[in-house]
Formats: sequence, structure tokens, C-alpha cells
Amino acid sequence: MEINLVSDTVTKPTPEMLQHMFRAKVGDDVYRQDPTAVELEETVADLFGMEAALFFPSGTMANQAAIKLHTQPGDQLICDKWAHVYLYEGGGASFNSGVSCSLVDGNRGMITSLQVEEHITDPEFYHNPKTSLVCIENTTNKGGGACYDIEELKRIKQVCTDNNLKYHLDGARLWNALVAKRQHPKQYGELFDTISVCLSKGMGAPVGSLLLGDKETIHRALRIRKILGGGMRQIGYLAAAGLYALQHNVGRLEEDHRRAREIGVLLQQLYWVDKVEPIETNILIFSVKPQFDEALLMEKLKQKNIFISSMGKGKLRIVTHLDYKQVMHDYVLEALMKIEL
Repeated sequence: MEINLVSDTVTKPTPEMLQHMFRAKVGDDVYRQDPTAVELEETVADLFGMEAALFFPSGTMANQAAIKLHTQPGDQLICDKWAHVYLYEGGGASFNSGVSCSLVDGNRGMITSLQVEEHITDPEFYHNPKTSLVCIENTTNKGGGACYDIEELKRIKQVCTDNNLKYHLDGARLWNALVAKRQHPKQYGELFDTISVCLSKGMGAPVGSLLLGDKETIHRALRIRKILGGGMRQIGYLAAAGLYALQHNVGRLEEDHRRAREIGVLLQQLYWVDKVEPIETNILIFSVKPQFDEALLMEKLKQKNIFISSMGKGKLRIVTHLDYKQVMHDYVLEALMKIEL
């Protein structure tokens, strides 16, 4: 029994999801003739109270399309120093859109309205790049699944409005935040110009993200998706997995959050653990004490068929997910208790 806690991207479709995919009605989506893709797009747009949505093969492509939609070459976007759009998208902001990133030293990947204000350049001072976009990530990946306070997001929205800035949400794990904070998607649809949401992490679909916005913006996104190579044919099979995930896998995210918290409680009691970061959702980040070898810990877990990941600088990460069952969870807790370093 292999237990992969490296990421929530490792999940495989359940037999029930596969059956739903097999039964999908499909067409050529490049001609906008795939009925299941259209159904998914309309369903998610309605869920967030936004006008339109567009299916993308990845969250990275959806985010990159959003940046392209909201900026011109030479512009600058504001984001946290740990933001996915800056750290983990291959430098796409500069490559695809010709923009730079003004990095905010936030708290666990989260920035404040005051910090955003401080990073906006004077639009009349043409020596500086022009600030045109603010990118938020919720939950934060490198911040350990931290969730923004909705009131802070509203304050950032006001700063964007006051300074004529666009506002994009990288909501790769927004479903986790919605469950953890007991929020409704429409609360986010009211705030952001565009939102990307992922279906292939905690939701358990094999592939797919969506970009949401108003009709005019999403119409323009269709061309950008084509340029980036994201136009696909019979994507209804993938869209069907997303529809199944929305119907069956949102509420159960609380199970992932509970298991992450339980692992965190245990880790705090172990002599070789230095610190466990706050746990709000399904991502757990911890560090071992300096006198112990984190590589040895990972090797001992590997010998027990338990796989976790290193984030560098002494930090280790565990991510719970759909395929991490209770029997596995019990085994992991017992294995951690018995490890000697």
C-alpha cells in the first residue's frame, strides 16, 4: 500500500467518476460544440454568480490567460512573494505577457490592502512600470493552505477600484477555503474581475481548470487560450469529471482538513519536530529540529511506503486528499509515532 502525501494532484478518478466520464455527450469544443463542456462552464459561472466561464487544461494556463487579459507589456502586477503566478508558473508572466511582478512580503502567502497600496506605482511617473493588476492566491500553496479573511479581500478590492486596477484570484484550492470558512462562491464572484478554479486537486478530477469573468472578458480569453495552445476537441469527457466532482466531492473536503489537523496534533507531540505551521485546510507544513536530518525522516517514511515532500530550508509538506483513506490515515499516524531519528 503506497501512501502518497506529496500533493493533492496525485488523485485518480474513482470508478463512479469514470462511468460519468464514459457517458458524457461530447463534440468539438474548438467549434464550441461540446455540450458537456458548455454545461460545466455554465454551472460554475452560475455557482459564482459570474457571467461566463471557460475550460482550461491547467490552472497555470488559466492564470496566465488572466494576466494577459488584464495587462499590457511593460506593466506590473502585485502579488505575494510566494504566489504561484510568480514562483511556479515558469516565469510565464514575463514570457507570455511581458509584465514584471512587484512582490509583497505577506504573511503565509497572504497580503493586505495596506501592502497593496504601498506597491502601486504612480501612473504619471513613467520611469516606473505601470501597476495594472493585483493577483491573490486562496488558499495559499506555499503558505500551507492558509485562507484569506473575506473582509481583507474586500478591502483589497476597494484599493483596486480606487486605483483602477484589475483583481484576479488564483483559486486553485478555493474549494478548500469555501469549505473551511463556510463561505459561498458568490462572495468571491462579487469581488474579482477574474477567478481561476481547479478541478484536479482536492476535487479529484484528472484534468481541468476554469477561468471565470464577465462575458466580454471570457470571449477575449477564448483567443488567448487558442494562442497558448489550450483549444481542445472532445473535452466533454474531462468536463464530465468536473461536473461529477462538483456534485460529489466538495463537502467531503472537510475529511481532508480533519486528517491534516490530526496529523498536525500528533507531530506537535514528537520530539524531533521543531514547528508545525497553522493548519486550516489540507496542507500541512512542518520542520524538524536542526539536530535531526529531514532527509533521514523522508527515507524512513519511504521505507514504510509513505511519501511526503521537501519544500527546502528545512520545511516538509504533507497534503491530504481524496485518495488518502481512513485506513491509510491510521497507518500514517502509527508510523509517525514509531519513527526514531
